[in-house]
Amino acid sequence: MHPADTSPAFNERPAPLKPVGASGSSGRQTAPRFPFFTFRSSAPRPPLDPLTQATVTVCWVVAANKPLYPLYVWWLVGSGTVASLATMLTMPLFAAIALLARRFPFAARLALPLIGTLDTLFETKLFGAASGTALFLAACAMLAALGFRWTEKWWQRASAILIFLAYLAVRGGLGTPLHVWNADELASLFEINAFAVACLMAFIALRYAGVKR
Repeated sequence: MHPADTSPAFNERPAPLKPVGASGSSGRQTAPRFPFFTFRSSAPRPPLDPLTQATVTVCWVVAANKPLYPLYVWWLVGSGTVASLATMLTMPLFAAIALLARRFPFAARLALPLIGTLDTLFETKLFGAASGTALFLAACAMLAALGFRWTEKWWQRASAILIFLAYLAVRGGLGTPLHVWNADELASLFEINAFAVACLMAFIALRYAGVKR
């Protein structure tokens, strides 16, 4: 047997390998870094305030009923179904208000009665004042009355004035409707719109009941 080699090169043990991503001598592992991506834990989003929640609910209800309106016209009126498809053009606007409400709650509450007013003017121009679409201005005024806090009263007043000016524009006449209806068809269309406005206003009253402003 050969005598044991006592040189330092044989007696030294190899240093332990550091784990991948370890920094310094603490032995802690850090998350791997990539040149283009960073992984961050997203903090939970704060919940919407009750007043904005009510606004979002109304937005989704209006947007969901937009595709049903041409079906009502087709079933109950029998004419102008193709023209009534144009009422769906404003559906993305109501959906956008609901989707952006978390980031811009006040802007969402302000936009709902204003977009509703513009939508009413568009439908009145499409169907004519005798169709009863201008009745939706009452629902817009109701939203302006319920959708603001007391510190936002000047925005509330401005919205109410704008809705009233829209009513005056309807009374003054918006020109020839884009679709011509006969008297019986206008009577049926008026019934549809009157019923829709009554349902919408009842829903708004129920949804905003008890909401602190």
